[in-house]
Amino acid sequence: MRTEIELLKRGRKSTTSSTPSSQDYTRSNTYNSRKKSERKSGGQKGHKGNSLTMSTKPDETIHYVPKFCNDCGMPLNSLKVRFSRRRQEIIIPPISPQYIEHQSYKCTCENCGTTTESKMPKHLKANIQYGQNIQSLVTYLSVYQYLPAKRLTQFLNDFYNIKMSQGTLFNILSSMSNKAEPTYKEIQQRLTIAKYVGGDETGAHINKDKAWFWIFQNDLLTFIRASSSRAYQVIKETFPKGFPMSVYVSDSLPAQLKINSLAKQLCLAHLLRELKKFEEVFDSQWAIQLKALFKKAISYKKKMQETHYSTTNQIVEDYENELSKLLEVDISTMHKKEQAFVRRLRKRRNSIFTFLYYKEVPPDNNASERGIRNIKVKMKISNQFKSYEFAQYFAVIRSVIDTTIKNGQDVFTALNHLANQELIAAE
Repeated sequence: MRTEIELLKRGRKSTTSSTPSSQDYTRSNTYNSRKKSERKSGGQKGHKGNSLTMSTKPDETIHYVPKFCNDCGMPLNSLKVRFSRRRQEIIIPPISPQYIEHQSYKCTCENCGTTTESKMPKHLKANIQYGQNIQSLVTYLSVYQYLPAKRLTQFLNDFYNIKMSQGTLFNILSSMSNKAEPTYKEIQQRLTIAKYVGGDETGAHINKDKAWFWIFQNDLLTFIRASSSRAYQVIKETFPKGFPMSVYVSDSLPAQLKINSLAKQLCLAHLLRELKKFEEVFDSQWAIQLKALFKKAISYKKKMQETHYSTTNQIVEDYENELSKLLEVDISTMHKKEQAFVRRLRKRRNSIFTFLYYKEVPPDNNASERGIRNIKVKMKISNQFKSYEFAQYFAVIRSVIDTTIKNGQDVFTALNHLANQELIAAE
C-alpha cells in the first residue's frame, strides 16, 4: 500500500502513446535519454556558415549620383563621378495570377467539305480551371506545411489574389491523392520485399471520432494510412502476407508483434525509458545492469557500421549470454510492473538483439515515430480531420512526400509532376 500511495503521489500525465496514463506512474519525471553535450551552443569550429551572396546580374540597378558638394554646396560635374560602392536587397515583386487562354480553330476542306477542328490539350477539362502549379502549391501548403483549409484559402487570397473556396481546395487534394495512388501502391509493394520495416501508430480525431494513423517505413520508403481501429486487423488488411522477407521493428504493441516477418526487433528506446523509471522509482539494480547492457550493444552497433560489419563476433555472443543471465533473475521480490516487464522480455527474448545481426536494422523505432509525428503536428494546427476521405488523402500524399524526401528529391518538383497529369476545374 505504501508503494502504491508513493506511485500515485507522482501523478499521471500521459505524454506518449506507448503507455496509457492510467497505467503510468512517473510521468511527472520526464526522461530524456540524451546526455547533455559539452559543446557550446551555435556553430561549431570548422562549420562552414552560409550567408547571402550578391547577384552578378541584378534585375534592376539604381544609381545614386551626388549633385551638390556636401561642404560648399556648389553643383558637381556629373561627368566626373567615380564608382564608390554597391549594396543589394532581395525583394519579391507583387504577385498576381495570369490567365492563359487556349483557342481552338476549325477549317473546312475545299476538296471534300469536311470541317476539321484543332484539339485542345487533354488536361483542359472545363472553360476555366486552375493550373498545375496552383494544385502543387495548395497540396504543398496543406500536406507538407500543415496549413488548415481556412488559413490556406486566406493566404491564396491575400498573396495571390486567388479567391478559392474550401470546397475547391478539397477537390484539389482529392485529385492529387488519386494521382498519387499508383506511387502509393508502389511504396506499399516495395515495403513487402524490403530488408527491414519499422511500424508505429498514433491516435487522431476524424470528425470528432477517435481514429488512428499507421505508418510502415524504412530508410527509403514511407507508407501511411488512416483507420478507425488500432487492431491487428488493420495491418492484416494493409499487408495480408506481412513482411516475410523483412526484419520488423516496432514497440511492444501486441498488434504490431503479431505481424508475419522474417524476424522482429523491439524498440530499445522504449525499453530504456521503462528501465530508467524502474531505476528512479524502485531503485532497481537489475534495471541499471540491463540498461547498461543495452547501451553497450547500441554503441557497438554504431562501431560496426563505421568499420567492417560482422555478425559472428565474440562480443555479440557475450552480449547474448549476459542478457540471458539477466533475464534469469528472480522476480518474486520485484514490483508487479517490473515483473511484467521481465516476463515480456522473456517472451520476446529473440527480438531484443536482432539488430546486431543485420546491418540495415536499427536498434530502435525512432524513425517511425518521427514519421508519424507529422500527423500530430497537423492535428495541433487543424485540431482534427473533417472526414475519413480527407484523412486518407493526407496519408497518401504525405507518404509520397516523405518518400520523396528520403530519396533526396525536391518536394515541390515531385508535386508538380503529379499535378501535371491533369488540372482541376475552378468553380
